Amino acid sequence: MTHRILVAGFQHETNTFAPTKAGYENFVRGEGFPQLVRGDDVLSLREVNIPAGGFLLEAERLGYETVPVIWAGASPSAHVRKETYDRIVDEILQAAALEEIHGIYLDLHGAMVAEHTDDGEGTLLKRLRTVVGDNMPIVVSLDLHANVTQAMIDNADAMVAYRTYPHIDMADTGKRAAELMSLRIGSGKLHRFSLRLPFLIPINGMCTLLAPAKSLYERLEALESTDLSLSFSPGFPAADFEECGPVVWGYGTNEYDLQSAVTELHKMITDGEDYWEVPFLDPDEAVTLAITIANGASKPVVIADTQDNPGAGGDSNTTGMIKALLRNGARSAGVGLLWDPSAVQEAMKAGVGGRIFIALGGQSSVEGDSPLEAEFEVIHLSNGQCRFAGPMMHGMEVDLGPVACLQIEGVKIAVSSSKSQMLDRVLYRVAGIEPENMSILVNKSSVHFRADFEPIAERVLVAKAPGPMIADPADIPWTKLKKGIRLKPNGLPFN
Repeated sequence: MTHRILVAGFQHETNTFAPTKAGYENFVRGEGFPQLVRGDDVLSLREVNIPAGGFLLEAERLGYETVPVIWAGASPSAHVRKETYDRIVDEILQAAALEEIHGIYLDLHGAMVAEHTDDGEGTLLKRLRTVVGDNMPIVVSLDLHANVTQAMIDNADAMVAYRTYPHIDMADTGKRAAELMSLRIGSGKLHRFSLRLPFLIPINGMCTLLAPAKSLYERLEALESTDLSLSFSPGFPAADFEECGPVVWGYGTNEYDLQSAVTELHKMITDGEDYWEVPFLDPDEAVTLAITIANGASKPVVIADTQDNPGAGGDSNTTGMIKALLRNGARSAGVGLLWDPSAVQEAMKAGVGGRIFIALGGQSSVEGDSPLEAEFEVIHLSNGQCRFAGPMMHGMEVDLGPVACLQIEGVKIAVSSSKSQMLDRVLYRVAGIEPENMSILVNKSSVHFRADFEPIAERVLVAKAPGPMIADPADIPWTKLKKGIRLKPNGLPFN
């Protein structure tokens, strides 16, 4: 018998403290993800480095027939609007009710909060279970930043998460999900086991290129076997609900082996709690240190403007780091991407070589941030169309809308008409900035940029300028967290 597997995806990482909510049009555009697709058009994602792509290829190799329904993703932001959530979820539920299928694969994020539910994925899975019953295999792939809830664990047969941050193994995770589907169909229901961690982890501390995450995931892979799947999600520490936080979990045919492996990983993390802490620099500290390093370097110093990361809910338009560059006399510095469509329009009117006096950025009303009112020279204009060349989203076509490069003193600013995280060097080049030739680069990103920028970086610094994505979870005004969880490694408990 050929097994028919329903395939759908609905990805959103929700920062409940962010200024902008996600509506249906955000998913239609994709905003750094592929644009929304339905039906057979989902099959076009086979070669894209997202989980659904990896699942489709492996399912084909396993001889499954796939039933593609919908794939939708949007840039991280505040809550998904209720009507948008219901519209996409209802399409998945209706297909599950009408199609003759033997399994369901969902490409989810794991940290979605909608206007009407704190647990977007858990609510989806519970509703799906009421449609298909308890015996239908449901396998899910998750982002490394998933906030895994009990409802997700209870209603999925198996879930598997990314193991890299920057996320270069997204398609590989979809492949692992297909292997789990095969294990579930071949072996029946799997044993499952999970353990929550007692502290929140800053997203900058989750980078798998560095300790301690690097060694943790190496040990996780060493413990796995063909009959044992393990995952660790450090969580997304900007979603204000009770189950926000890190979780270790797994599935297997042998309950003892499963529990032993999950317990070992949990102990490895808790015993090494000290190593998950992250040092941050203020804007002036970061810029003055970068200038000092750059004076004797042949490669650029890269500063992460982590609290305005649009990949974690920021609007990518704060000006704190630009002002610090100007205050400290930085030269040959590039900043990107700053999202300000009105500034781009003014630049287009003035043309290359023109000068414009505008209030740049600062539209998010973040405390401590404001527009930069100054005269800028327009030094480059483009249509914003490019193709990612770095390892994370390699080959994906991107349309930012019109893009301008504005120069003020020794600083070049890549200004875009749409919001996108600086995760690929091509996003500088589309604004006429050659990143390798700059002394300092300020990237509106937290970690994803490292995949493409570390090979050209003299050093990477992390700065906390005012922005919507609060980097230190202990600084966040929590209201709904579970009582007793520590707000950061070795931090105070929430009460």
